[in-house]
Amino acid sequence: MKKDSEQDILGVVQALRWSLPKEIRETLVGDIYREGEAIVARNVKQVGADHRQTLNQRLDWLLTSRWTGIPMMIAILAGVLWLTIEGANVPSGLLASLLVDQGHPFLTGIANAIHLPWWLSGLLIDGMYLTMAWVISVMLPPMAIFFPLFTILEDFGYLPRVAFNLDEAFRRAGAHGKQALTMTMGFGCNAAGVISTRIIDSPRERLLAILTNNFSLCNGRWPTQILIATLFLGSLAPPALAGLVSATAVLGVALLGVLLTFATSWGLSRTVLRGEASTFSLELPPYRPPKILRTLYTSLIDRTLLVLWRAIVFAVPAGALIWLVANVPVGDVSLAHWLVDVLDPVAVLIGLNGVILLAYIIAIPANEIVIPTILMVTVLVTGITGVGEQGAGVMFETDGQPLRAILTAGGWTTLTGVSLMLFSLCHNPCSTTIYTIYKETRSVRWTVLASLMPIGVGIVLCGGLTLVWRLF
Repeated sequence: MKKDSEQDILGVVQALRWSLPKEIRETLVGDIYREGEAIVARNVKQVGADHRQTLNQRLDWLLTSRWTGIPMMIAILAGVLWLTIEGANVPSGLLASLLVDQGHPFLTGIANAIHLPWWLSGLLIDGMYLTMAWVISVMLPPMAIFFPLFTILEDFGYLPRVAFNLDEAFRRAGAHGKQALTMTMGFGCNAAGVISTRIIDSPRERLLAILTNNFSLCNGRWPTQILIATLFLGSLAPPALAGLVSATAVLGVALLGVLLTFATSWGLSRTVLRGEASTFSLELPPYRPPKILRTLYTSLIDRTLLVLWRAIVFAVPAGALIWLVANVPVGDVSLAHWLVDVLDPVAVLIGLNGVILLAYIIAIPANEIVIPTILMVTVLVTGITGVGEQGAGVMFETDGQPLRAILTAGGWTTLTGVSLMLFSLCHNPCSTTIYTIYKETRSVRWTVLASLMPIGVGIVLCGGLTLVWRLF
């Protein structure tokens, strides 16, 4: 009898739940806060001006208002990216000089001195070591700058304001407002962005955030965006405006990723992840000065080194694969040449080429090795010599003009460059992120969807661009 009564009560509650207004929770929370403010006004007398409160209000007026909140958010993102890009150039160059220009000849000399077989030397030094060296030199400096800046914004109290600004947009897309925070974390590393979705309580909305996080450009993809924008878009503008055009193009791709996050969240929430968007009460914390020592520890130890270690673990085996593909013969050509010929007819349809598709297949372990793989395979296929290469199947450093010469000799055009920028935004996650998605979801089905959905979006975008480009 008691069990029947409980079922009756639950049935009545379930029926009444759908008769309540959709905004009932927001209304109740708003009433509670208004009543609290009224109680404080009746019982608390403030003497003098509270300068801290006044400053908070002025900053909130600038950072969260209807008219300035989103523009300021874009400006702050652009500033963080600019500082990351500009600040990473010198340390990246120093690391590349130390690990590649000096480290590679040193290790090669040791291998020759001990008469190491050529294939073992190539596999260990030209493949595995150089891939690891490239990943460290390209990935470490941007992360060491981006993560502290991101942590400073977090400690300052700005990130909750980002969630506040984007809450309505995510709610309309059927997602959770906290997804703004996980999306922002994905700009540093998609694996870290996937882990950060733990702050979302709703399993459905947490899964939405996981599936769409790959549309945030991670550190491994920024070098590709910057390099290609500089070579193929900045070069179209006058020299004085080349940097501005390149930066604008990269920022545009990043914002396109945000729009795709909204679009795919909207589509998923109305198909495979149907459900009502939950609400949450977001109490904006007061602004406070960051604690520098804690910021450095959190950003460098807990984030930068952890993510870098994961990238190295997956990149070292990829280096061996790169060397093998570039040096193992298939008939009269290398395996790389044969694969490029197979992939090229498909790649041309979406504005790319077989070299790029092969590079993305090889670079699944780490996005940082896409560009060196492209350069290496391009040299092999085109037979270019005398442009700074260290040998067949070996990654190498070049400056802007020789690099553009290598790519254009491989048949690259402006369409190829723009298509690569779009495909870099919309392709499968790296193996670290795929593994993290599986660990977080414990589902092969959702992991496969998270891996293939961006590729589908990328094919549509690149295919549409190619069709329009060639028609007009």
